[in-house]
Amino acid sequence: MLEDKNNNSSITAVVQATDAEHHLHPFTNTGALNKKGARVICKGEGVYLWDSEGQKILDGMAGLWCVNMGYGRKELVDVATKQMNELAYYNTFFQTTHTPAAELAKEIASVTPGDLNHIFFANSGSEAIDTIIRMVRQYWAIKGKPYRNILISRENAYHGSTVGGTSLGGMSGMHKQGAPLVPNIERIRQPYWYGEAGDMSEEEFGIACANALEEKILEVGPDNVAAFVGEPIQGAGGVIVPPANYWSEIQKICQKYDILLAADEVICGFGRTGSWFGSDTLAIKPDIISMAKGLSSGYLPIAAVAVGDRIANALIEHDDDFNHGFTYSGHPVAAAVAIENIRLMKEENIVEYVGKDIGPYFQQRLRETLSEHPLVGHIEGVGLVAGIALVKDKETKEFFPSDLDIGMICRDHCFNNGLIMRAVGSRMVLSPPLVISHAEVDELIEKARICFDLTLESVS
Repeated sequence: MLEDKNNNSSITAVVQATDAEHHLHPFTNTGALNKKGARVICKGEGVYLWDSEGQKILDGMAGLWCVNMGYGRKELVDVATKQMNELAYYNTFFQTTHTPAAELAKEIASVTPGDLNHIFFANSGSEAIDTIIRMVRQYWAIKGKPYRNILISRENAYHGSTVGGTSLGGMSGMHKQGAPLVPNIERIRQPYWYGEAGDMSEEEFGIACANALEEKILEVGPDNVAAFVGEPIQGAGGVIVPPANYWSEIQKICQKYDILLAADEVICGFGRTGSWFGSDTLAIKPDIISMAKGLSSGYLPIAAVAVGDRIANALIEHDDDFNHGFTYSGHPVAAAVAIENIRLMKEENIVEYVGKDIGPYFQQRLRETLSEHPLVGHIEGVGLVAGIALVKDKETKEFFPSDLDIGMICRDHCFNNGLIMRAVGSRMVLSPPLVISHAEVDELIEKARICFDLTLESVS
């Protein structure tokens, strides 16, 4: 936090002016933000942030779903410094490697499900998804079936904001910008039971949503489909937890038509759901997975794709290059931090803590405190991730009109009252650091309740 408290406002103004003059923010109406002025974050410790005005904020989103081990972990800072002094950078293109990249690949393989023991490095979740797109298509080309190049994903899915990630995702607002998109991508309905099931039970809806995959496969031709790609739990789509039977049905359909199954674990990976990966929690057996965010707890940019034997062996046995990669693939400093991050998670039993202690406590406290609130239609979540549907009428499940933007009204009340909670349309989502304590969960939920009250006052 800034030390000169008397000059906080003037310091804020200077940073905001510089930011407005030179900085283009992601997913932002730049003109509107420049008039308002960006909030200046100065310090982080544990689950808290401080802004340039001295306000203490409980970060209910772990940065952007990523600061799993909390802010201010000196161990991660120290290992980055040490690696910077030894080898700040070298690439892995020229038939070379270095200890951090090799050791991190081994560490990731020690926690991935099934036979996902081969690791390809990238720098962001979007790059990892682009890698999956190219890798599954290359797999089928190696197998003599280059026509198997259609990927199927879901409506309202988020798979990053590169051209490849945007194309694979199912967010219409993103599709409207930067077209044309990558071809041969199809989408099916999302498994959003509360918002889209009508009178169907969760089990009936789970089967209906899985059957949509089979219908799409038959529509485009089974011999043309390369893979189905999905997040175990949809994150940026509003934290959509599928019905319990959904993924088992999806798995059967993929096996029936010999279609690769890719799990986007960028948000769910590294303990978020109470297992190392969401695939573990939801009993998915993917052929390939993407990961990022929690891999380094957000301390440095790094991502990876974990590849199962089926795809990896085809690439290894094929007598040709896989012409894909990034300048910073397996960056030694980022890799060293990720190794230390995984070591800390193991040493402190973080995954078990989320799965058996703080995760169940968080889910229970959310429901017992907020379920009866007049704005709250439904709460869903697993481990330390949750989505809360805000509704105009609880009985009829009537949502607020989109032009009211109830989520943004609530988000602003949260930010003004010491809590970061993200708005996704009419849904509020939470994803706090995995190291959050019981007392901090209580504080988070009490702040959320107050902000829901303020939101209700704003629209009454």
